[in-house]
Amino acid sequence: MTSLVLHDYFRSSASYRVRIALNLKRLAYERVEVSLIAGEQKSDEYLAQNAQGFVPMLVADGEAIIQSLAIIDWLDRAFPEPRLIPDEAMPRAVALAQAYVVACDIHPLNNLRILKYLTRDLGLNERTKDRWIHEWILQGFDALEAMAGEGTYLGGDAPGIADCCLVPQMYNARRFEVPIDHYPRLIEIDAACMELEAFRKAHPDAVKAA
Repeated sequence: MTSLVLHDYFRSSASYRVRIALNLKRLAYERVEVSLIAGEQKSDEYLAQNAQGFVPMLVADGEAIIQSLAIIDWLDRAFPEPRLIPDEAMPRAVALAQAYVVACDIHPLNNLRILKYLTRDLGLNERTKDRWIHEWILQGFDALEAMAGEGTYLGGDAPGIADCCLVPQMYNARRFEVPIDHYPRLIEIDAACMELEAFRKAHPDAVKAA
């Protein structure tokens, strides 16, 4: 049996994606909290395993895997059921395109290190920073709403990699008070996902320290 240790931060949306994927595959894993606020991701010990100094990092039988989508892809190959990334070429491209809208075009512009740079180094005030956050989420959600299709989930009849990305981004949107009422399909899909235990157990409130 593969030993899985997930190094993550409870509020990291990239980590949240991986927790969902692990839960969907019903895999047991040990969770190690890495406090981004305390800078633990930049410790010598952590950097020795993850030179990028980000979360999440999944250690599988002693081998470190970084980057959330690479981790999910590895999980899909190592533990094929249920599939999170389709095998067939066109469905696979659709699923990855949806996932990339969040993981490549929304999240990187709004993660903690970028927001710190905007305020600490560029001198943006909180109001301007909030405008920045809202702009990139809204642009991404505009596209994702149009790409959502008619299935229960972004993945169709079953949740997939795109849903693993969407739900944490919806959490972030609400956290930053982004107006999302005009994204009915995304709201419906998010609600359907949150009816599943795999998503509920991965929620930041479910894993944060007491």
